[in-house]
Amino acid sequence: MENTQYKLAAWPAIVHAKCPRCRRGDLFANSMYGLKAQEMNKTCPHCGLTFEREPGYFYVAMFVSYALNVAQMVTLAVAISVLTGSHNPWLYCGVILTVAVVLSPFNFRYSRVALLHWLTPGLHYNPEMSKDNFVNH
Repeated sequence: MENTQYKLAAWPAIVHAKCPRCRRGDLFANSMYGLKAQEMNKTCPHCGLTFEREPGYFYVAMFVSYALNVAQMVTLAVAISVLTGSHNPWLYCGVILTVAVVLSPFNFRYSRVALLHWLTPGLHYNPEMSKDNFVNH
């Protein structure tokens, strides 16, 4: 059993906001919606990876979040137009702003997840760090 390659799938790790290096530790301390929902762990509780790679690292996540917001707003505008046929600007503003506020915790969280999993050069999955008996130094 010791020689068996221990590999965790990427998509479940991304969906559940897990560490990009070990795919076991949580990126965030709490669930998505709540009082301290967006409190992020400083390091991975499993492998010890420091999530903020350098000072100001997560400023880049603002651009990812902006792209998510634009995609959501355009999709909503097209859906409203197709489904209602209305050109009432108040309908568009009301629906788009409501959905943007409701999805803001999602955008905040997954912009950071996308940054860590896909947009950080040199940060890759290491199956050795996924093992249950891995000792964090």
